[in-house]
Amino acid sequence: MPRRDLSGSSGRRSCLTCRFLLVSRPMKLRASVLILAASVLAFAQGSTNSGTRFVLEKNVPVPMRDGVVLRADVIRPAEGGKFPVLLYRTPYGKEDEQREYTTFKHAAERGYAVVIQDVRGRFQSDGDFRPYENEGRDGYDTIEWSAGQPWSTGAVGTFGLSYPGAVQWLAAVQTPPHLKAMVPAMTFSTPQNFFYAGGTWDMSWIDWIWNDIAGDTRAKKKLPGPRSDAEALASWKEVGETMLNTLPLIDLKPLQQVAPYYFDWLRHPPEDPWWDWSQLRGKYSRTSAAVLNLSAWYDDNYGPEGATTNYAGLLKARAGEKDAHTHLLLGPWVHGVDNTEKTRSGEREFGPTAAIDYDEVVLRWMDHYLKGVDNGVDREKPVRYFVMGRNQWRDADQWPPAAKEMPLFLAPQTDRARSGHLQTTPFDNKDSFSEFVSDPANPVVNPYDSSGAHDYRKLADRADVLTFDSSALEEDTEITGPIKARIFVSCDCRDFDLWARLLDVSPDGTAINLMSPGLDVLRASYRDLSRGRQLLSPGQTYELKLQSLITSNVFLQGHRIRLQISASFTPNFSRNLQSGKSEVNSAEMKKADIRVFHDASHPSQVLLPNIPIAR
Repeated sequence: MPRRDLSGSSGRRSCLTCRFLLVSRPMKLRASVLILAASVLAFAQGSTNSGTRFVLEKNVPVPMRDGVVLRADVIRPAEGGKFPVLLYRTPYGKEDEQREYTTFKHAAERGYAVVIQDVRGRFQSDGDFRPYENEGRDGYDTIEWSAGQPWSTGAVGTFGLSYPGAVQWLAAVQTPPHLKAMVPAMTFSTPQNFFYAGGTWDMSWIDWIWNDIAGDTRAKKKLPGPRSDAEALASWKEVGETMLNTLPLIDLKPLQQVAPYYFDWLRHPPEDPWWDWSQLRGKYSRTSAAVLNLSAWYDDNYGPEGATTNYAGLLKARAGEKDAHTHLLLGPWVHGVDNTEKTRSGEREFGPTAAIDYDEVVLRWMDHYLKGVDNGVDREKPVRYFVMGRNQWRDADQWPPAAKEMPLFLAPQTDRARSGHLQTTPFDNKDSFSEFVSDPANPVVNPYDSSGAHDYRKLADRADVLTFDSSALEEDTEITGPIKARIFVSCDCRDFDLWARLLDVSPDGTAINLMSPGLDVLRASYRDLSRGRQLLSPGQTYELKLQSLITSNVFLQGHRIRLQISASFTPNFSRNLQSGKSEVNSAEMKKADIRVFHDASHPSQVLLPNIPIAR
């Protein structure tokens, strides 16, 4: 998921499953002695009710069905009685999370008992950590434990972003009876767009493990290597590039002791039924909880696909109900809780209204569905999304909004133009194609190591990148919703990756991406995932369909719509070797001649959802 912006400038996925802050922080090592203590304290400054007192119980044991004990901190109002419970489960250290996020404090002030738990195998909790694999069962058991405590009303809600968002869904589809509400933010819908993207392997798992996970593992297993965040980031500067360029992928020795699960993942291709434990699609009928799906246009690398797919799945599963009790919130941010308070993503400024109060969004949802507060949540339109370019929020009854499909067809460059053209009618010449050579040993490199909106104009100078521009727009043009691309291609190879980036080009030439890498790639051999890997026949023409692109953006008058096509984009995702062999267990590379056809018989095109703009 390349990832992570841990330092604000390095790393590639701005927190794939992460800590929500783009700053480094000391990683809390496991204490040699566990302490269970209860104390009555007052909230620190900054509270809306600074005199509020609460009970804090540390390292409360929570037994799992298999006998493993997980540990949680419990915060609850000091006056006693029963309270609805908010559960937050994390692999990043519950003590650190409490220092960094204000949601726990605000929730206790609002009359909730808050359970903050280290997931299995992390920090104070026992067991073996295998990311995501145990979170369904462990989440179920913790929800039901929380409901049965003497200080609990029995109503449980869950919240959190990224990994703490994913654990909510993995537990919810296990059907815990006391889960009443959840706010999973910036998370996934399917392993095929989480561990993989379009059949390519997400390389950001490597630095996520190195920088976020391995330190605590080394401390517990007494392994050599960095244990604090600072040490991990320093060492990453020395070893990161080598690790990301290691081929075959399975030979990545620095992770073999600290992350055996990583190699188990690599051994399972995207079509393998083994991944069903992390699949959400098709399981939405298993939960009756009220769900607020929250994501962002620049969320790395699975982007808003997870939230929109999960929202649509819930609506379908609840089609016969008067109130589907699910909403969708999509903003212009990059990954992370703190970024929802910002008005800028990368190089793009969205104005003061772009920010939200994350804590208030979460707690308002919980107030209604756990406490029955009549705060209007159920009467609001279920969809709220931010339109970039125009920089305004829009409320809607449905997602995606009704749109007119606007096809733009690829056409070749003219003698005077450096790029090809996007036009409203198919190019009618016969046997028309654009061609480039892709070399896995010299791939297209993402020049930015942070997520968000960036200027990619220089990629158009590369010989292995095809660029197609529309004419300058005569009026503002809104594109909101799922975007599809149909690209007709051939290759003198057995396999290659097709990247199709959509950009907004200003009159001064600035070319801004509209989504993070990951939604805009398809491995040709996985053109039909249901049939597994199908290698290409060299020279044969194939229609490749990219169907996961999504955005909401107004291309202003005078701007151009750009489509860039390449066969690589590193280090975000694994390189296709183009030899027909998998990069998981091979390093054999092959240069490839790739043709993109654009004629009447092969009308390569991008299909844009055009929303009429009131004039």
